[in-house]
Amino acid sequence: MKKNLWVLVLVALLAMTLALTGCGNGEDNGEDVDPDDNGEAVDPDDDNDEDEYVEDFFVGLVTDTGGIDDQSFNQGTWEGIQDFADEYGAETNYLQSEADADYIPNLSSFADDQVDLIVAPGFLFEDAIGQVADNFPNQNFLLIDAVVERDNIVNAIFAEEQGSFLVGVAAALTAQEAGEDTVGYIGGVDFELIQKFEAGFEAGVWAVDPDMNVLVEYVGDFSDPSTGGSIASIMFDDGAYVIYHAAGGSGNGMINEAMERRGDGDDVWAIGVDRDQYEDGIYDGENSAILTSMMKRVDVAAYEVAVMTYEGNFPGGDIIEFDLENEGVSLPEENPNLSDDIIAEVQNYIDQIVSGEIEVPSLPSRLQE
Repeated sequence: MKKNLWVLVLVALLAMTLALTGCGNGEDNGEDVDPDDNGEAVDPDDDNDEDEYVEDFFVGLVTDTGGIDDQSFNQGTWEGIQDFADEYGAETNYLQSEADADYIPNLSSFADDQVDLIVAPGFLFEDAIGQVADNFPNQNFLLIDAVVERDNIVNAIFAEEQGSFLVGVAAALTAQEAGEDTVGYIGGVDFELIQKFEAGFEAGVWAVDPDMNVLVEYVGDFSDPSTGGSIASIMFDDGAYVIYHAAGGSGNGMINEAMERRGDGDDVWAIGVDRDQYEDGIYDGENSAILTSMMKRVDVAAYEVAVMTYEGNFPGGDIIEFDLENEGVSLPEENPNLSDDIIAEVQNYIDQIVSGEIEVPSLPSRLQE
């Protein structure tokens, strides 16, 4: 009798143990799940300033055909998304578009997955994002560099002409110091948005020296570095001392051309765009062919809208402009190849633009009547 009683007790204890173990599966056990979902737990005592990672918050980026590592627009946007993910523990992923026809399927793929924010970096998404936003009215979208009026799209635009004015000033002053009188501009595709870069650049150059020559050419593509390099080679041969590009991946060809020439002892310079391209221009281990860069803070736009969405304040339908006043466009904090005098002069022009004393044109001189 006693033997049977002990058997019953053991069975009961075993059942209780199994029940308690089962309750722990799928429930909060005091550990935060790693945002990369790799099965590893995150130490809850980690020194992260956030008390806990956000649950299942996801940001998806669809690149244009330039790719995630274009050293320009897509890459800068992705860096902003990564900064957000690092701070808030969100999940992220990107879909790379190999052709324009991929835009709608890639945007729709993220929308089907109901990610919290879908980011489309560039005007090339203008038609596609409008269609997908109509198909998924409850999905949040961020469109950078264009405006599509939908309640579920927030539009981030930039005063590219203001930032380009600053690098135009830097280019002209640097050319003057070297006794040169010609600079160049290479655009991706010749239309309104990229013309703003051209307009601001030439205005900045001519603010310093109205007689300086500004050579202008367009690649006709944002992902053709070979043609970009060929155009740059011709410009340098024609006397351009500094060349500024707003050509996405095509501009990398110009930077490579400047790197090769400086490596061979030629005194020429390149100006980067969208992000600080100084490191992209390093040609001998420490020296860079990048004079400076026009920082178009697409990283800030992506980061700030992600934070708003995370906090439940998605500004759908809004147009947010990033300019000199809110540091949405700027030069890099560090400019090793610019003299202190040039940096001080650039700051003088910043003050005049912000105060309204100087109004930078958004239309290049060749198109003005």
